[in-house]
Parts: sequence; structure tokens; C-alpha cells
Amino acid sequence: MRRITLITTGGTIEKTYDEQSGELSNRHSLVRRMLGELRLQETEVNVHELMSKDSLHMDEGDRDRVVAAVRVAGAVEQTPDSGTGVVILHGTDTLEQTGERLQRDLGEQLAMPVVLTGAWRPFEMKRSDALQNLTEALFATGVLPPGVYSVAHGRALRFPGVIKDRDLKTFVRAPIHPRR
Repeated sequence: MRRITLITTGGTIEKTYDEQSGELSNRHSLVRRMLGELRLQETEVNVHELMSKDSLHMDEGDRDRVVAAVRVAGAVEQTPDSGTGVVILHGTDTLEQTGERLQRDLGEQLAMPVVLTGAWRPFEMKRSDALQNLTEALFATGVLPPGVYSVAHGRALRFPGVIKDRDLKTFVRAPIHPRR
């Protein structure tokens, strides 16, 4: 039995449409609805609703909370109750900052994979990439070695050096610039 801790922070993946205001916003977590659409054999997902924010509104205090939640999930000091991995639902606009922070603060200490994922289109919209990315992130916890990763659109990229490419609408490796 695989056991995964899923930490929700909000972001586009969980935004809902308010018919009265016409706005997309983070009001509450949709992850349980998303999980209800998946068939997860021999997999237990424990959801921790940490916050419900657009990642553009996240600050270093929020990232402190994410780092602490990953520690509590047992990703550093693994115990028999720790599980096999951590997935973090996160807004794509600042996912790279949170990934870099996790790598800096916990990277060498991790005993399991910590996977960040999000979506370019909310779960509730047509042609959303939310379920694909969530499914890939959950799967990735069972096949990746310990470390911090961005998983989306069929790729797993290890931090450091992951950035959002707004033109491609996915995450990519940061270009390496030669020293002069």
C-alpha cells in the first residue's frame, strides 16, 4: 500500500468560478472531488488543506508553512507512518520559488520525493490539465528517488533550476549560461 500526503495550497488548479461576480478564485479545496475521479489502486492519499491562495499572493511566511508541512508529513525523518511521498498542489506562477525553497531547506535531508504540481486551467474548466497533472504527480511519488520535483505535462524536473515557461505553458529547465 502506497501512502501519499497531498498538501493543498490553492492556485489555478483549485480555482472555482463565481457566477455572481464572474471571478475565478480560491475559496476552498477541490482536491477531494479531483481524487474522486481517479482510480488509485493500493494507494491511500491523506489530504492536508494548508491554505487556499493564488500563488501570486503567497509570501515567505506561506513558504515557511509549506516547508513545515513537508516536515510534518515525514519527508525528512521518515517513520513507519511517513508514507512514500508528498504531493503539493500549488499555483504555477510561484511554484518555482516554493520548489527552490524546499530544495534549499530540505533537499539533502529528504527521504522521499516531494512533488509540486499545478495547472494552467482550473479543474472545473473544459480542457483543464488539472487531473492529468495530479495523476502524474501521484504516480511520480512511487517512481522518483528522494528530492524536490515539478511534475506536469508528462515530465518530472528536479530542483534546482526549474522555471515556468509562459510561452510553452509548462515547466522547463532553466537555461544554463556559460561563465564569461
